[in-house]
Amino acid sequence: MTQVLAHLSDIHFGGENTAAVAGAREWIADCKPDLVVITGDITRQGDESEFAAARAWVDSLHRPVLVMPGNHDTPYFDPVKRFFAPWARYRRHFGRGLPGGLLVQPGLAVRTLNSARGFQPRLNWSKGQVSREQTRSSLAALAKAPAGAARILACHHPLVEMLGGPMTGRVWGGARTARALSEAGVDLVLTGHIHAPFALAYPYGDGKTYAVGASTLSMRERKVPAGFNRIEIDEDGFTIKGLAWTGSHYEAWRTWHLTRRGATPHP
Repeated sequence: MTQVLAHLSDIHFGGENTAAVAGAREWIADCKPDLVVITGDITRQGDESEFAAARAWVDSLHRPVLVMPGNHDTPYFDPVKRFFAPWARYRRHFGRGLPGGLLVQPGLAVRTLNSARGFQPRLNWSKGQVSREQTRSSLAALAKAPAGAARILACHHPLVEMLGGPMTGRVWGGARTARALSEAGVDLVLTGHIHAPFALAYPYGDGKTYAVGASTLSMRERKVPAGFNRIEIDEDGFTIKGLAWTGSHYEAWRTWHLTRRGATPHP
């Protein structure tokens, strides 16, 4: 069974690329992916109006959608609220629960994780962090995935850095988590944050756990076109197409073919 995912990130409602966001909705309506995953930074600065616009847009997709917060989804310019209630607005618009659930569909199991923090004991609080408990609970949840299902973790910050990327995630606990996911046989880790698409194998385990990053649908492009990923999953592997907005439609900008763990080699 082939599954198709739309992997979006960093839409930054309040500073979104209006035409690209409208085009993404049209693409989703036409292609009807089995699941839409949005890996954080759905708002520009965590304002109520931005969350309301994001919620209305997600509801208009009429597809199964997984959403998780990013560092921009805290009250960005209100340090008091960011410290004491960083996710209150997110919960108000996207449900009371933060990431931590496991979504299971035929051939697919996706665990969400919140790598963002409202405050950290370092100057750049926008960088990522994954606790040991988050790692442990994510592994326990994904271990319950049905046999043969693609096992996917989704969070905002890339756990390892993209070589030559336009910015860094500097995730505390990132390398530890990437190694644990690899050794547990997780297939994909979907992220955003750096506003550039990429696909690479973690240098741990059997080399068949892949990090996949999505571009942005905001006006904050970092020398990469606005866009998102189309991910096709079958029994042999994963095809990642980084789709770029041309101004009128989406077209493939980069494509990666990733071999799936246990796949039968082709002659």
